[in-house]
Amino acid sequence: MIVTTADIVPGQKVQILGLVRGNVVFAKHIGRDIMASFKNLAGGEIRSYTDLMVEGRDIAESRMISEAQRLGADAIVNMRFDTSSVMEGTVDFLAYGTAVKFV
Repeated sequence: MIVTTADIVPGQKVQILGLVRGNVVFAKHIGRDIMASFKNLAGGEIRSYTDLMVEGRDIAESRMISEAQRLGADAIVNMRFDTSSVMEGTVDFLAYGTAVKFV
C-alpha cells in the first residue's frame, strides 16, 4: 500500500474511493508522568512520551491502511496525522487520507 502526503501518485490515474481514517486514544501512565516531571526539571527528551507518540501514530496509521484495504485501495493520498486530547490525561491519534484505486 502506497501512503503519501502528496495529493497524487506520479504517473498514476486514480479513482477516488473516499476518506479513510484510523484512530486510537491512549491514557497517560502515572509512572510516565512522574518521570516526565523529573525531566522538566533537568531538561531533555522525555523518551516515554516520545515512545507513546510513535506507538499511537503507528496504530492509527495501521487502522487507516486496513480500512483502505477493505475498500480495495492501491494507495492513500493526502495522508495526515492529527492529535488531540479527548479528556484530561488522554491523547487521541488520528490518521486520515483519501483512498484511491489505480485505473
